[in-house]
Amino acid sequence: MKTDYTNDSGFMKKVIIIFWILIIVIVAGCGNGSGNNSSASGSDTNGTGKSEIVFREYQYDFGKVAEGEKISHTFIFDNKGTTNLIITSASTTCGCTVSKYNTKPIPPGASGNLEVVFDTSGRDGMQTKTITVKSNASKPVVLLKITAEVVTDNK
Repeated sequence: MKTDYTNDSGFMKKVIIIFWILIIVIVAGCGNGSGNNSSASGSDTNGTGKSEIVFREYQYDFGKVAEGEKISHTFIFDNKGTTNLIITSASTTCGCTVSKYNTKPIPPGASGNLEVVFDTSGRDGMQTKTITVKSNASKPVVLLKITAEVVTDNK
């Protein structure tokens, strides 16, 4: 036996009520997680401050280096903001370059460093590598650059 619910006004009212409840739940759920996240945005708990990352230099030239050397440079930065600075990542343009940094928060007015190690093995000629530093600072992405002229013995 088949029941025809299209003419049952009580059933249709229930369907409409359930529909609106679902819409309200979905719309209310869209707001969850979209508020300010102080660790990701750089704001303090009351939203009045920001961290600010300022590197003392943004590029470094190693000059001429022999192929096969592992060379490194340490970029020093300061937190010129009013809240803790947290570096979330420092990615490089190729596997021959590795970055090392402290993941602990850097308080306002304090300094930190980011070491970059470049393996020249298998490289020849002018080399330029970029390091992308991401943090909770007011400027969340900073680019650093290293250059070197790699010289091989067979030239």
